[in-house]
Amino acid sequence: MSSNSLGHAVRLARETLPPMHPAGRPFVLGAAAATLVLRRYSRPLGVLAGLGTLATAAFFREPKRVPPQRDGLAIAAADGVVSLIEKASPPPELGLPELPRTRVSVFLSVFDVHVQRAPASGKVERVAYRPGKFVSADLDKASEDNERNSLLLRTDDGHELVVVQIAGLVARRILCQVGEGDRVEAGSTYGLIRFGSRVDTYLPPGSRVLVSKGQRTIGGETPLAELGA
Repeated sequence: MSSNSLGHAVRLARETLPPMHPAGRPFVLGAAAATLVLRRYSRPLGVLAGLGTLATAAFFREPKRVPPQRDGLAIAAADGVVSLIEKASPPPELGLPELPRTRVSVFLSVFDVHVQRAPASGKVERVAYRPGKFVSADLDKASEDNERNSLLLRTDDGHELVVVQIAGLVARRILCQVGEGDRVEAGSTYGLIRFGSRVDTYLPPGSRVLVSKGQRTIGGETPLAELGA
C-alpha cells in the first residue's frame, strides 16, 4: 500500500470512528490487557474479552457534535430518549427559589453516548453534588432520590439553566469537569456518567419546549427549547 493510500485510510478511520473520552482510557487499557492474557489460555475467551474491550471503547466514545447556530436556544445535554416533560422545582442544593420550572428528562441506555454537553454558552455559577440512591434512572423518583450532580449555568443572554447528571441502576460514578466560574460553549463536553443514567434540564420561565416525550435527542445538537424573552 502506498503512503498516500495509507494516509487516506488513517484519515478515514479518524473521521469514521469517534474519539474516546479520557476517562475511558484506563478501562479500555485494562480490558485490552485482560484480552491478551486470556488469549494465551483460551481462544474463545480471548475473543469474548476482545468484544468486551470494543464495547467498553464504544461506551466511552465522544463524537464531535455541531450545535445549531441560533441564539435563544437550549440544546440537549445528552443522547437518549425524552422520558419526562413536567413541572418541578430545581434541586434544593443549588439554593434557587422553590418555584416549579419545566423539567425535561432524558434517559440514557448503556448503548447511548454517555458524555454530557453544555446546553448553551455561558458561565457556570454553581456546581453541587449530592449523594443518593441508585434506583433505575427511568423512574420518576430518580430525580429526587438518586445520586446527582447539579450545575447552574448563566447563559450569555442572561437566562438561568439548570442541568443535572443523575446516576442510574448500574451507574456508580458521575464525572463533572467544570467548576464555578468556568465558561462553557454550547455543545462542549462538561461531564460523563458511567453505565446507564439520566440528565434533567430545568428551563427558565417562558420557555417553549421543542421536543416530545419518547423523542430521541442528540447531545449538543438537538434543540430542546426556545428560551423565554
